Amino acid sequence: MAGPSNFPRVLAGALFPVLAVTLLASAPLLSQETYDVVIRGGRVMDPETGLDAVRDVGIRGETIVAISETPLQGTTVVDATGLVVAPGFVDLHAHGQSNRANEFQAMDGVTTALELESGVPSLAGFLSARAGDAVLNYGATVSLGAARTSVMPQYAEEFRAAYDAFARESTAENRSEAREVADLGNYDVLPQELYGALHEGLREGMAQGALGIGMAHQYYPGASHDEIYRVFELAGQENWLIFTHVRSMEISAVQEVVSNAAATGAPLHIVHLNSSSLWNIETNLDLVTGAQERGIDVTTEVYPYTAGSTALQSAIFDEGFRERLQIDYSDIQWEATGERLTEETFHRYREQGGTVIIHMMKPEWVEMALAAPNVMVASDGMPYAPGAHPRSAGTFSRFLGRYVRDGGTTSLMDGLRKVTLMPAQRLEGVSPQMRRKGRVQIGADADLTLFDPNRIIDTATFEDDLSYSEGVEHVLVNGTFVVRDGAIVPGARPGRPVVGRNVVF
Repeated sequence: MAGPSNFPRVLAGALFPVLAVTLLASAPLLSQETYDVVIRGGRVMDPETGLDAVRDVGIRGETIVAISETPLQGTTVVDATGLVVAPGFVDLHAHGQSNRANEFQAMDGVTTALELESGVPSLAGFLSARAGDAVLNYGATVSLGAARTSVMPQYAEEFRAAYDAFARESTAENRSEAREVADLGNYDVLPQELYGALHEGLREGMAQGALGIGMAHQYYPGASHDEIYRVFELAGQENWLIFTHVRSMEISAVQEVVSNAAATGAPLHIVHLNSSSLWNIETNLDLVTGAQERGIDVTTEVYPYTAGSTALQSAIFDEGFRERLQIDYSDIQWEATGERLTEETFHRYREQGGTVIIHMMKPEWVEMALAAPNVMVASDGMPYAPGAHPRSAGTFSRFLGRYVRDGGTTSLMDGLRKVTLMPAQRLEGVSPQMRRKGRVQIGADADLTLFDPNRIIDTATFEDDLSYSEGVEHVLVNGTFVVRDGAIVPGARPGRPVVGRNVVF
């Protein structure tokens, strides 16, 4: 950090406690500094230290370097009177890895959007495609589903050809082809003699910067309990995080991964516990809590909506889905038109392939999960499309507006903890970068979300095209505005890769 020799320096990655902040704020020299950006007079809320007070925040470059009770001087000064100055929201579950999708999430207060449930087949390709051209911070896991298909002899050549084409030219057609090829092995059992090749593929992805293993094994029912357990064994040996979409909506599916984590020591995160539990949410919450209380490294997340979204051609809609999910055809909504399906249109669109919205949860299930103190909030945001699930645009404003402010589900500080500090801490063991996110502290990354606590609300609905949330006034990513005065900053691309330990960018 540049500055006069007598100005206190911050070691890389080290965050000062509240006492140090207070001491710095009282130093006469501080008021004489000129910062690149000053956030003036906002209500600074830091879930880790508990700071909740009106302060000025000084930013130099990509880092918070001052937090002061007295006014600071800056080249750019933002009047934050009446606004909460919070850590930028960290979304562990964002499938929308494009700048258009990033813009909707930025307007929802997100500064880091990660693809951790499904993962990506090639970390090197994913990171290269987004390098220098991302609105938000980005990162991903390595995809177990793609990795298992890639080592099956019957698909290996087709897999390699599709991904070589995608690597040469990242077109929509090539991307679609690569995704289809990655799914070819979904119903195939992987022979034990191929486990070694599978594990080598996972090692390669981790070496390229993966944040863990994306294990969405409900989508590849060919994966046996043994195959999944052996991946947990590998993750336990290497201390790799597993992000799992469990194999069914049964209690036994959560029991499977929790017991695997207990037996192997693999760190585990269970995605969207609400849509993976449905009427079993209370039991599954108790399972996770009990495991945590007994020292098992397991965490979970939910999103604040009563509908899910996925591909209609996926295994979730195989024969018997109405009984398994306790829904009917009319509970399924075709994303492209918004229409509710019938038996005839279900089969026609399933043959065609495409995205649907599934209305399958009760409000009280979602409320119960959001109120649990050990549960994070993540969006499961879909790739950008005009009729996409509203969680792609409104998850965090909906949670803070409808559930925290209006519903009193939790306090504002605890609500912020669920969308900032908790997800950052979940990743710290695999990515030291995350120790500088999810906080408003000296030495932290200048990822900040400034919002009006009385106005923040989602606007996106299931009936209309995506729309921006309201009440998020300013968002900075690595010290650069991506939202200013309630509007997207055109062309802002300050997003940086978030990668696993020992990978340097």
